[in-house]
Amino acid sequence: MLLAFVAALTVTAGVFSVMLAVRLLRPHDELGTTWSHGVPLLGGQAPETHAWSRFHARYYPMAIVLIAFEMEMMVMYPWAVVYVELGAKALVEMAVFLTILSLGILYAWREGAYRWQ
Repeated sequence: MLLAFVAALTVTAGVFSVMLAVRLLRPHDELGTTWSHGVPLLGGQAPETHAWSRFHARYYPMAIVLIAFEMEMMVMYPWAVVYVELGAKALVEMAVFLTILSLGILYAWREGAYRWQ
C-alpha cells in the first residue's frame, strides 16, 4: 500500500514538474495571443469557409468507393500471411470477398457513382 502511494506521489510530482518546465521554458510572444493563432491555415491561406461547412453530395459516393478499396487492402495484407498456412481454403475465402467487393463496385458504376458532374 505504501509503495503504491509513493509511486502515485512520484508520478504526480513528475507531471507537475514537466508542466512547470514547459510553462517556464516555452517561447513567449511579445504581441500576445491574437485571433490568427487559433485559425487553421489552408495551404498558407486563411480558409474561406468554416470547417463544419457542408460538402457537395457528389463527394460522398467517391468517399464510399475509397473506403471500399481501403477495406480491401486491410483484408488482403493479413490474408497474404495466413494464405501460407490455410492454402486453398484461404484462396476460396478471398475469391468470395473479392466477388462481393466487385459486385459493389459494379453496382456503384451502374448507378453513376463514378460520373463526375
